[in-house]
Amino acid sequence: MPHRVTALVIKELLILLRDPRSRMLLIGPPILQLLIFAFAATLEVKNVSLAVYNEDNGRHGHELTQRLAASPSFSFLYFVKGRAELRDLVDRQSVLAAVHIPQDFSRSIASGKQGSLQVILDGRRSNAAQIVNGYIAQLASQYSRELLGPKERAFLPFVEERNWFNSNLLYIWFTAPSLVGILSMILALVLTALSVARERELGTFDQLLLSPLQAYEILAGKTIPAVIVGVIEGMLIWAASILFFDVPFTGSFWLLFLTIVLFILSIVGVGLFISALARTQQQAILGAFTFLAPAVMLSGYAAPVENMPPWLQTATWCNPLKHALITLKGLFLKDMSFIDVWSNTWPMLIIGFGTLLLSGWFFSRRLE
Repeated sequence: MPHRVTALVIKELLILLRDPRSRMLLIGPPILQLLIFAFAATLEVKNVSLAVYNEDNGRHGHELTQRLAASPSFSFLYFVKGRAELRDLVDRQSVLAAVHIPQDFSRSIASGKQGSLQVILDGRRSNAAQIVNGYIAQLASQYSRELLGPKERAFLPFVEERNWFNSNLLYIWFTAPSLVGILSMILALVLTALSVARERELGTFDQLLLSPLQAYEILAGKTIPAVIVGVIEGMLIWAASILFFDVPFTGSFWLLFLTIVLFILSIVGVGLFISALARTQQQAILGAFTFLAPAVMLSGYAAPVENMPPWLQTATWCNPLKHALITLKGLFLKDMSFIDVWSNTWPMLIIGFGTLLLSGWFFSRRLE
């Protein structure tokens, strides 16, 4: 028996290695994922954009602002002139946190009293916001120790923390909206990627070619069922998030529905592209996994996009899941307007159009 099993193992390995597509799927994806995960999979928070609203004209307010600007944790500072501008930056997720220095900050320190700062955090990204809050509190405490010297009692600035859109920092409020996009993406992608490969293995694809259907009709027949199933899956997860997990939904139902439809269309385009290239279901599954893991990692769900190198942040614009998660969390927690929804969904429309066009071209070539 050992000899027979050994012969079978050698035969399976030879079949796997002799197939050019299987070799590519075994070698290419791990290298690609290593390059992406090495930069994206980090729990550090860096390259953060911060808003500063400094109402204090004294020395201490200016010094603290300069220290925030010089900190390696913050890559860009927005110096705002009022609360409306500050709120707009947090609403649009242009900044992860905002620091408000009140008018009496320097006067309180000069009189020996406790200075106070207000830190406004984006509760939609709760974990990263808490780490940034720790950075700001540590920087303020270090400044107080340097100001009074090691033998004197520091003024220990009081940092008042406010979390917008998720005041209690409930993690399920972050997770549930994200799962609406992630789980519906997995289902739609796998269904579409396996559609043609399964028919090739079962031998029904040749019968489909002999039918009077045109290439675009076959493509539509493969696309529409996956879109319907993916949208239904997303709506079921949305309903479960509200009914079973008590996650508030403050936005428009129709804007949510539009977001899910555009997102699933872009994912189905990717799945059809994989299906057009794969000859077997095994190749289709490996191709879907090759896309899924980097898509989740580069979406901002596992690690903030701001942590990634600039070239990788640019690459995330081609990831439909990133745009979907921003919109879904905004609709759940902050009643995102149509203009804000459109500013985050039009990239998905372009991605969907491009992937469907490219997959249709490959599909037509394979039919010929």
